[in-house]
Amino acid sequence: MDSPAVNTSFPGNVAVIGGGTWATALAKLLLVNNETITWYLHRQDRIDDFIANGRNPGYLSDIEFDVKRIHFSNDINEVCEACDTLLLVTPSPYFKNEIGKITVDISDKYIVSAVKGIVPDENELITDYMQHRFGVKRDHCLVIAGPCHAEEVAMARPTYLTIACNDIDRAAVFAQSLSGKNSHTITSTDVDGIEYAAVLKNVYAIASGIIHGSKRGDNFLAILMSNAIREMASFVNTVVPGRRDICDSVYLGDLLVTAYSRFSRNHYFGSMIGRGYSVKAARMEMEQTAEGYYAAKCIHDINERYDVAMPILNGIYDILYRGVKPKLAVDRMSEYFD
Repeated sequence: MDSPAVNTSFPGNVAVIGGGTWATALAKLLLVNNETITWYLHRQDRIDDFIANGRNPGYLSDIEFDVKRIHFSNDINEVCEACDTLLLVTPSPYFKNEIGKITVDISDKYIVSAVKGIVPDENELITDYMQHRFGVKRDHCLVIAGPCHAEEVAMARPTYLTIACNDIDRAAVFAQSLSGKNSHTITSTDVDGIEYAAVLKNVYAIASGIIHGSKRGDNFLAILMSNAIREMASFVNTVVPGRRDICDSVYLGDLLVTAYSRFSRNHYFGSMIGRGYSVKAARMEMEQTAEGYYAAKCIHDINERYDVAMPILNGIYDILYRGVKPKLAVDRMSEYFD
């Protein structure tokens, strides 16, 4: 990789860490307002194919890229040293292993998490993990959340993103780097609240899929979602006290698009379970990661400290990790619905 000169202004040289669907969509958005970006892909053969064909060979291959504007590398430490801002888009189950390859000092870097997951085993938010593991400053941590499906970015459909940072001015600067004709951005300071909401909505999308797959109907699904947003609010307001409107797009909107969309991997995963697949068979059938599977356990474990009433979360945890039949778990959680 021909390393770009390090830029001391924010966001400076931006690196995308990850090569999946969401990483590909965000890279496309970044290139609207950035002359060049750096992109870490851990497989050299994928990089070679990408350069040869101008498309990501594994994900969203309909999107064309000007590869002359991309500095590719399969060396994560080279990328971290060369760049000012690291956009993390590695699925949460693989995050700790991938980020664990970093051995250089990144304490002064800017970290933007688009992971929408919790670090398994650690049960920590991505930004919290980066602070304690690498010494990254709190005000250097940002979060990107939806509602936004990568597939719709590929189709140039309207995209809505919220960029959160303790430093609202920094959030605004990074939001501008993602703004475009079809990309609309909002800023926030609710970093932890947005991270938790992005994790929870994947669990509720699995619940939505189970309802859809078991043919319980739209009426029941509407009740599920109205209770899910209240459950989300109860948890987030307890764990991260502060002022927020749970009806904002980054909370309610992201929940709805993940719960209802045909592009939602978590909804699809739940739908298979609702149709009679075992959890193991549904996981094997999935071509991409259903983050909600891991999120259910992480949030369940975290909630042991807070004891928030979460019948939907507990019901999905019972199905995924305790072998409870979906019908029984859904019947139990519905006793709490109103």
